[in-house]
Amino acid sequence: MTIGDALAAGRRQAGMTVTQVSQRTCIRETIIRGIERGDFSGCGGDFYARGHIRSVAQAVGVDPEPLIEEYDATMGAPRAISAADVFQPVTPVRLKERRRPNWTAALAVVLVAAGGTYAYLHYQHHSSGGGTPVSTSTLKSTTDAHQTPPPKARPVHHRPRSLDIKISASQNSWVVLTAKATGLTIFQGMVYAGQSLHWSERHAVTLQIDNPAGVTVTVNGKKQAHPHAVAPITVTLALGGPRRG
Repeated sequence: MTIGDALAAGRRQAGMTVTQVSQRTCIRETIIRGIERGDFSGCGGDFYARGHIRSVAQAVGVDPEPLIEEYDATMGAPRAISAADVFQPVTPVRLKERRRPNWTAALAVVLVAAGGTYAYLHYQHHSSGGGTPVSTSTLKSTTDAHQTPPPKARPVHHRPRSLDIKISASQNSWVVLTAKATGLTIFQGMVYAGQSLHWSERHAVTLQIDNPAGVTVTVNGKKQAHPHAVAPITVTLALGGPRRG
């Protein structure tokens, strides 16, 4: 029994029409009919074909995993992914330290100014032949008046300089991660239930997920929400925030 025959039989056994399956999965009726005939050309590629098979199978109550395995066997299995492709080294981000004010130099300037004031008043006193002597307390108050408390340091908020991407799967899902600028494939393969993968990228990437309900995507510690998504999704991840499509 082919993939299309299994899905069509499951739909009829569930008592559903193609229209009802389309409404539940948000997949066009023409694509569903094509899949039931064994024609996957309308899916837009292997990635979306796997996602459509999974969505339709779940809607009609059929286990999708054997069907996806059969699709990979008959339509051409993807290339093997090595451990070096999956786990990319994390590049440490060097942050420039903020220079602290030189309070020693500032205090020296204040003391020089105070000394000059004292010398000037002393000279005025002797040149006038009398007057009120300058007391030590007066000099101290003059010195204290020039000393100002150091300003409170403001917290420095640094923008992230790389994308720290983590994918955790609760269900099997086919995932493709590509560089946005060059189109080079960073990762392509199945992320199995209970498995977590991690990447650190300095530039924008495109993330494709065929089973968005079965994975959790976290970027720089923030979970990316895709509520109610049952069909495959494509998301662009960048330092400015994620974008659909």
